[in-house]
Amino acid sequence: MRWYWFDRYTEFVRGKRATSVKCVSLAEPHLHDHFMYYPIMPHALVIEGVAQTGGLLICEYKNCQEKVILAKLVKAIFYCEAVPGDVLTYHAEVQYMNENGASITATSHIGDKLHAEFEMMFAYLDHNEFGDKELFGIKDYKHLFFNFHVYEIGKEEDGVTPISIPECFKNI
Repeated sequence: MRWYWFDRYTEFVRGKRATSVKCVSLAEPHLHDHFMYYPIMPHALVIEGVAQTGGLLICEYKNCQEKVILAKLVKAIFYCEAVPGDVLTYHAEVQYMNENGASITATSHIGDKLHAEFEMMFAYLDHNEFGDKELFGIKDYKHLFFNFHVYEIGKEEDGVTPISIPECFKNI
């Protein structure tokens, strides 16, 4: 089973920035253990949600030809807790991308309140790293991008032109 730690994108500008939302719900099983009488969204899962938001932004820019992984969490500062009923809004902005990886800065908000700040670095996996095992295939990426509504709300790098569906998804 794969876990997704945000619900959908609300903004997606190819190769530049993305905004996603995560609705924290008491229906999520991990909240019953963290903590029993005071459930909060674990910070590690918030970090993963932000990493998924930024990592998929980088992956899409590279036409899903690179396997993007979180390589380093440079900074994570939390100012408050997220509890059931809160809606977390993740904002990720690409700082740089090159042949080895990428870097983002990001924030998490609960309404207008700053919840957390992040700096993250991503690396591209060597395609031979896992031998014949495939972590994610092109069908998996197509599923993610369509379920997260990237091609409904996405914009090209100019921030105006609607994003186009890449050729690699059209024959699947």
